[in-house]
Amino acid sequence: MKTLSTHTLLLALGGQSLLALASEQDTAKGFVEDSQWSLLNRSLYDRRDYQHGSLSNGARNAFKPRSERSDLAEEWGYGLMADFTSGYTIGTLGVGLDAHVYSGWQLDSGGGRAGKARVLGVDNDGHPKDEFSRGGAVAKLRWSSTELRYGEQRVKTPVFGSSDSRLLPETATGWLLTSRELPATTLYGGHFNESTDRNASSHDQGFVVNYSNGRQGNSFDLVGVRNTAVKGLSASLFNAVYDDTWRQHYLGALYTLPLVPGQELIFDLNLYRTQDTGQALSGRIDNTTWSLLSTYKIGSHSVGLGYQKVDGDTPYDYVTRGAIYLSNAVALSDFNAPEEASWLARYDLNLTGYGIPGLSFSALYVRGSGIDGSHMDPNGGYKWLGYGQGGKHWERDLQARYVVQSGVAKNLAFSLRHAVHRGNTAQAELDANQIRLAVEYPLGGKF
Repeated sequence: MKTLSTHTLLLALGGQSLLALASEQDTAKGFVEDSQWSLLNRSLYDRRDYQHGSLSNGARNAFKPRSERSDLAEEWGYGLMADFTSGYTIGTLGVGLDAHVYSGWQLDSGGGRAGKARVLGVDNDGHPKDEFSRGGAVAKLRWSSTELRYGEQRVKTPVFGSSDSRLLPETATGWLLTSRELPATTLYGGHFNESTDRNASSHDQGFVVNYSNGRQGNSFDLVGVRNTAVKGLSASLFNAVYDDTWRQHYLGALYTLPLVPGQELIFDLNLYRTQDTGQALSGRIDNTTWSLLSTYKIGSHSVGLGYQKVDGDTPYDYVTRGAIYLSNAVALSDFNAPEEASWLARYDLNLTGYGIPGLSFSALYVRGSGIDGSHMDPNGGYKWLGYGQGGKHWERDLQARYVVQSGVAKNLAFSLRHAVHRGNTAQAELDANQIRLAVEYPLGGKF
């Protein structure tokens, strides 16, 4: 596939516009007339108390010498995210421009406590920066209902996706084509040269790869389709290539089955198939990972049961922090180790039905076992993780969230999470207790 296939897709999607009877571009009102701005204020506190000396003795938190590390990872920052989204010029071909500036400020941390939570930017000596910023822009074209975006942007697909789970969001540089010419169908094509992590201030660090320490590929390409033609069903199929590293296929399906008024069953299936390609910069990869989450929803209550399985000698790996749609990927662990099988149980409560709109609670528990890293490529990019045989671990997450519904503080959101992870030495995650508090206040409007 690689770049040739995405270029071919560009021509194919453009040709579909000839068949369109009505298009999104027909509703264009102008570059300024449809423009919008948003300003998100976020304060994030993340405290991780690592147990049994696992952080001070672990090589993965290597921002400080071992003698200067602490078992307490603690970071607190304030982030400001300003976004401008233009409208499209009127005519057959619409032209637009989006831009963003993201800035983060340290409120509290230290060289011995910073680095593991990835909330704050860190300098070359392992000390958190007082301030870190970055900005970018996207040029965009729209013909009929097909949009081409080029520049630094946030992307959301199952194989390449920008995470927004820390102080600032992740971004990527390249082009992304999205087409909605066909009924109930969205087609995707993309080519990216790099991704920028959430606490980064530069744009030239290559790609964010979550588990491999192998050499970097130079590009990432994807094509995909999402269809909602069947009532209650959203199905997705994607194909991606991380240059000279791996080829990945993804199949996803989300189906909602109504039972009686106020009750429904929801089934969420995600499957990834990954194989090494080209120079195999991360070594031999032959991995199939899938998850199925079944949820019963009745009124304000939701009860879910999930199963996840990794079939392969390497962990399920992904480029960018957000390209993991597996149900058992939770706060402190992805439960994605070689040969791992894991079960999830979760409960969600929305208090709107009890007269408290905006307040919700969730609780989940995941247990994984059967980890076996003994057949991993000894020269590959995953050997450093130290997987053994008989690895097992568990995680428990509790979260409360409240969003103000009216008044001057409308949309002000508070979320509090407490997470606990424990495991044996044959798996790769650290034992930790986490407390995470986030406060967000969005502003925005039209020009």
